Amino acid sequence: MTERMPDFDGGRHGHLVIVGGHEDHENSKEILSRFVQLSGGQGAAIAVITAASRVPDKMWERYDVAFREIGVREVIRVDLPDRATANDPALAVRVRACTGIWMTGGDQKRLLAMIGGTLLDEAMHAALKESGACIGGTSAGASAMCGHMLADGKADLLPEKGSVSLGAGLGFVQRVVIDQHFSERHRLARLLTIVAQNPYLLGVGIDEDTALVVERGVGIEVIGAGSVTVVDGRTMISDVADISTGGTPQLIDVRLHLLPAGSSFALSGEIDHPHQLPPGATHTTPAPLLDFVRNVTKRTSLS
Repeated sequence: MTERMPDFDGGRHGHLVIVGGHEDHENSKEILSRFVQLSGGQGAAIAVITAASRVPDKMWERYDVAFREIGVREVIRVDLPDRATANDPALAVRVRACTGIWMTGGDQKRLLAMIGGTLLDEAMHAALKESGACIGGTSAGASAMCGHMLADGKADLLPEKGSVSLGAGLGFVQRVVIDQHFSERHRLARLLTIVAQNPYLLGVGIDEDTALVVERGVGIEVIGAGSVTVVDGRTMISDVADISTGGTPQLIDVRLHLLPAGSSFALSGEIDHPHQLPPGATHTTPAPLLDFVRNVTKRTSLS
């Protein structure tokens, strides 16, 4: 690949494709196809970051094949044997020039340990915010996209104080925390645990083969086979501050929104044109969901 900026519309808003894991990569490839579309179609230059995985060769082969079957001619492997590689200026330039950047599954803590705060991290933000690139992540790659990242822990049946920990994520979206494989692994209790102790954050649970598609400054869409669950605890009444670690908190007036595939919402009155959301998305976003849509679509500049 030559180290040049691609012919890409810098006026685009930039997109995020946040996937709950196990997306179809053999049949219809609905989610991967949408990612490719938002990255520029067959003329896209897509970087695949496998740093989250302990089997990077397998992950690379999976997505290289899938993207090429969709019609992408330029798929670039971002091989990160160590953190120093993520600080390679030449690699950062190559990734900065890409129109799509895809992060595979694995372990989000490993991913952040490898790329957090590096030149590669900066290049990804620049590609999104200055060139309108599309950033996609599945499973661990999805959780890593938040400023506050779910790092460790579980709550099997009920919310459990102190059972889940957060860490610093990549910060493509703020004021939310994302969990994946949500319905399939029964993770509502885990998300409630996080929101109970961090009511500033909106909890987002994404099912497998399901994606939350974000058009920055415009709106959101849910695609795939399942749903996106949003947990809002900002107005809740809770005793979580007073109970012992390991206890189940009392949670009253927690809001839960369920957004099945096909849901789409835009910031009516604030929407920029042109945009790529479905026509129905321009209908008024319900007031209880408005803060969530504003949070995940907020356009921030490079720091």
